[in-house]
Amino acid sequence: MKHIRKIVVAVDFSEHVEPVLDAAVDFARQFNAELHLVHAFDVRIPLVTPYEVAIPTAFIEEAREAAASKLDALIRKVAAEGVTATSHLSEVPAASAIVDMAEELEADLIIMGTRGHTGLKHVLLGSVAERTLRHAPCSVLTVKVPPD
Repeated sequence: MKHIRKIVVAVDFSEHVEPVLDAAVDFARQFNAELHLVHAFDVRIPLVTPYEVAIPTAFIEEAREAAASKLDALIRKVAAEGVTATSHLSEVPAASAIVDMAEELEADLIIMGTRGHTGLKHVLLGSVAERTLRHAPCSVLTVKVPPD
């Protein structure tokens, strides 16, 4: 197995992020690797809705700032465990953000949670993990988390 130096960690701020971070910190310690926490901030709001009501730019900026603040809190948590980590806030769909970051960093591993939705929920919501696995430039470790 090749040495793991850079790990991309997908974080979604759900209550299930803890087991994903725990696994990432364990791997980072074991391989003396750096973590790169990625959150996809993908707000799909047209500039003008069908009702011709403009979405205030301030709304999107506040949401972006809130996401950045939550990412910073996760970075501090990881740093408190003695692991080097960097945050990345992306404004594209989650799977693309994760794969793009792994490619850009030439990451050796991606760690992400998966809820294992099946049936209609899987069809309607899709699977970020599945799309990431399909396009990832490196190995992907999925951490099973309870469904919502």
